[in-house]
Amino acid sequence: MLRNISVREHMATNLVTFTPNMGVFEAIRQLLKHKITGAPVLDEQGRLVGAFSEMDCLHVVLDAAYHEQMGGKVGEYMNTEIETVTPDTSILEVAERFQKSRLRHFPVIEDGRLVGLISRVDVLRALVSIY
Repeated sequence: MLRNISVREHMATNLVTFTPNMGVFEAIRQLLKHKITGAPVLDEQGRLVGAFSEMDCLHVVLDAAYHEQMGGKVGEYMNTEIETVTPDTSILEVAERFQKSRLRHFPVIEDGRLVGLISRVDVLRALVSIY
């Protein structure tokens, strides 16, 4: 049954996004404000160029503590190796990918554009929706 449920049916579409030029402290404030663990980073044309997560924030903390470097830009700390899925990917395939990964969400790309995010919690919601 889960094989027939697509990412499109459960992905989040109202997204917080960052730009590479955004200050890291503003990005951290946004993560805290929205109670999220990470967000996609988009270039000026709206293309996905990375992700900025709580793990990246820890690098900011360590740089501040050990190197006395306060601040910087999201682009200096973001992860640029991004795993994506399409809206038509099955929830079952996404669950298998989450099981093999430490990631908490995957950006959803359609026609080269970011259209949503699918998270582990979204996969659980899909499961509960059929029972």
